[in-house]
Amino acid sequence: MSRITLDLLRKRSEHNEGEISTLEEIALHQENIEKIELIDRTCKHLKILLLQNNLISKIENLSKLKRLEYLNLALNNIETIENLQGLESLKKLDLTVNFIGDLRGIKTLRYNERLEQLFLVGNPCADYEGYREYSIATLTRLKELDGTPIDRSERIRALQRYAETEGEIVRSCARYKKIREAELLDYREQTAKSRANRKVVNAEEHRHEEEKKERADKDVNEEEEEEQEEEEDDEEEDESFWNRTSRHTPEERVAIAERFMRKEKRRNRQKDRSVEPRTTYRLKLFDPQGKPYNMNQPKVPFKLNEEQYSDRVVLEVALYKYLDTCHVDVDVHPEYVRVTIKGKVLQLTLPCEVSVKDSTARRNTTNGRLVVTMPRLNPLPTILPLYKQAIEEEPDRRRTTIERRSTTSVREYLEIGPSRASDLDFSRIVAEPLVDGQKENRWKPKDEKVCSDDDSEVPPLE
Repeated sequence: MSRITLDLLRKRSEHNEGEISTLEEIALHQENIEKIELIDRTCKHLKILLLQNNLISKIENLSKLKRLEYLNLALNNIETIENLQGLESLKKLDLTVNFIGDLRGIKTLRYNERLEQLFLVGNPCADYEGYREYSIATLTRLKELDGTPIDRSERIRALQRYAETEGEIVRSCARYKKIREAELLDYREQTAKSRANRKVVNAEEHRHEEEKKERADKDVNEEEEEEQEEEEDDEEEDESFWNRTSRHTPEERVAIAERFMRKEKRRNRQKDRSVEPRTTYRLKLFDPQGKPYNMNQPKVPFKLNEEQYSDRVVLEVALYKYLDTCHVDVDVHPEYVRVTIKGKVLQLTLPCEVSVKDSTARRNTTNGRLVVTMPRLNPLPTILPLYKQAIEEEPDRRRTTIERRSTTSVREYLEIGPSRASDLDFSRIVAEPLVDGQKENRWKPKDEKVCSDDDSEVPPLE
């Protein structure tokens, strides 16, 4: 059977982002809960509490829920209405299909001054003669009983017949009490028989377990056969249980729930047995020659800075901002570095050997980045210190160098074509045609007429 735990409350409060202290509504139905607990201490702001279809046998631990307006306890094993006086804001109470036989317990609901709706249908008390009149006359502020509104005239008639109906209710409660005692007696006898049979079965199971311990090297097939035999015995017992006549009692509901849970476990066991075991995959981190592979299983952005600093190599990994540091492991080796993030490996080969003992790994508290600093065993020589030393020893050399650079920086223009304008003769740019193998002289003297057909009145060209 299940219990109300913090994990269950967080699981059922996903609509409130898992926060329990400010929770106003929670549904804990169909969880096989036997006892109401922990809710009044952790969820004091509740307005709606749904506990239907469980195995709760007693109303308790609810007095601190001062803001609770709706309480659903339908389909449980409750036999008495009690411990509801502290629910000052209660407006609706659902006790459908329980085992309430003493209807006089509704007198305790008079302290719930805001109670307007009450559901008792499906209980033994709902079959009593005068049940509705007695309930209406007892709870004068009630507006609705079992989904049916209460008229003013109906309440007046119920109040007029209150003494008569109360006597009938007392007699009905006494009759139900005798019936209930007989049911409990029969149940105890059946329980004693089943316990005796269970002891025999447990003794046999204990003997089988001892035999298994003595023969540790026993064949697996024989063990599976024994388990199958035990399952067959359980199935036969279940069949006899379902075939016998059962009564509508709280004890029978608990026994049925236990049978269902046992059957569910057996089904899960068979399912696990049918599922083939997965082949374990072993990650290869090195090649056959022992050289480490470069890999990025978590697929996180990273930067390996090997040129900015001459004395160290820096690795920056962009981890998830809200990832807990306990899920990150850094392993520095002389030739490679490995960062494990939630079981996934980021491995990089280094350009040089680094000092393992002097390496550090720090995480930025602002953006969550991981910075791994690995000092080089042999720092790289740099140009800048040698250049400064050369300047200090030979200042004249620097001066000549500057002068040489200044001379080479003078602009020079490239000339294209002849340097003088007189060399450009555009009159011969077109080739002269040949006439009978000789060049035709297209240029005529100034006094020669161009054409004999010209008009005489037109003066010649000068």
